Amino acid sequence: MSTQKAAPPHGAAQSEAAQTRRAVGNILKGSAGNLVEWYDLYVYTVFAAYFQSHFFNSKDDLQAGLEAMAVFSTSFLMRPIGAWFFGRYADRNGRKAALTLSVTLMSAGSFAIAVLPTQDVIGVWALILLVLVRLLQGFSVGGEYGTSATYMSEAATSRRRGFFSSFQYVTLIGGQMLALLVLVILQNTLGNDALTEWGWRIPFALGGAAALVVLWLRRSMEETVSADQIRAAHVHVAGEAQPGTLKLLFTRHWKPLLICIGVTLGGTVAFYTYTNFILKFMNDTSGIAKTDTSVINFWALFIFMLLQPVYGLISDKIGRKPLLLWFGITGVLFTWPLLSTLSGTKDPFTAFLLMMGGLLIVGGYTSINALVKAELFPASIRALGVGLGYAIANSLFGGTVPLIGAALQKAGQVDLFFTYVTAAIALSLLVYIFALKNKKATHLDHEQGNAWVQARKDDDKDKDLLSV
Repeated sequence: MSTQKAAPPHGAAQSEAAQTRRAVGNILKGSAGNLVEWYDLYVYTVFAAYFQSHFFNSKDDLQAGLEAMAVFSTSFLMRPIGAWFFGRYADRNGRKAALTLSVTLMSAGSFAIAVLPTQDVIGVWALILLVLVRLLQGFSVGGEYGTSATYMSEAATSRRRGFFSSFQYVTLIGGQMLALLVLVILQNTLGNDALTEWGWRIPFALGGAAALVVLWLRRSMEETVSADQIRAAHVHVAGEAQPGTLKLLFTRHWKPLLICIGVTLGGTVAFYTYTNFILKFMNDTSGIAKTDTSVINFWALFIFMLLQPVYGLISDKIGRKPLLLWFGITGVLFTWPLLSTLSGTKDPFTAFLLMMGGLLIVGGYTSINALVKAELFPASIRALGVGLGYAIANSLFGGTVPLIGAALQKAGQVDLFFTYVTAAIALSLLVYIFALKNKKATHLDHEQGNAWVQARKDDDKDKDLLSV
């Protein structure tokens, strides 16, 4: 059992280089699991148009799509439960153990869908089993987010927390992109009929197999929780709240929890709009062919993925709050124009530019939101606080985006959807303005070294060298 790492002394170049190498290795192992977990989650929506006829009775594509998105949304009901279970587990037993368990459950869920009988074979039980598996995967990914965000923030070097923690969304987006890549490959090799008949099972089987590989990789991850914290979590002291418990969270850290929910609300709605629901939006509202929307989404997400570390590096220079303000202000101003224009275009390249415009806005949130939340809580309650705060907002708002969007599409009221997204971003903007301070010392700074103090020292040193 390893102890929590300390910040390297300033000026110790070799020590800092060694710390960076260690951080890179741990981040890669942690983010690989994140990649697979989110691939397994999103492959459902990417391939829904091909397997929905096997589980839903409706002959109307819009109605069947609505029902498929309803099942997708049910997985979000388990997010808070998964966040509570895995957050508590991670704060009391270590991040490594929690991350290993979560990817194991996700692997099991993917293999289950790959072999799931259809309604032609077992009737309504096909739908019931599909819902149960999606609930299991929602439970798993509910724990993955908070624990992964916590681990990657703690494993990062103090001066590059924004950069390193941005890889959570690099891999999260990468999971979506990978699902789209598999879709494009299968569309061009199997064709529509084979994909609809049996080919849709392939991506789920691939996801399950990849999760097993990650399970092996995560065995060699370093632990970031101290031995003292794990001991304290298992020693009951009368009248004191133990690490990783709801009692500790609700009695001493309820304000950061509310801020965490507020930070997430608008960001998760915008993220699911521009990365998840937009595929169906382009197909059904814009009328762009499925093969074109797959390519559009793939390349837009690829660029978006590469931009995450860039935003993260910027935050390491100017602070986290300016990036959140960028997202909030431009999101409020441009969400309606972007989505409204997209709903009326049939040109694939124009659709790509509009989607990319939305993603450039959302990047101000996605790249650093995990770190911002991790900085709100001390190590003893960090995984639970981050995970539960995110899961509550994600379940109520982000996870319902595909369902709300599909329902308003069917009702011919897509303008109301634009309003919903804009209002959600506006609420979070208020939180960014009034509840967050830029470059203020955080719990991570106190535990592992203050990034901003170190940066100022380095700037002063550079000035002295230039003046010589």
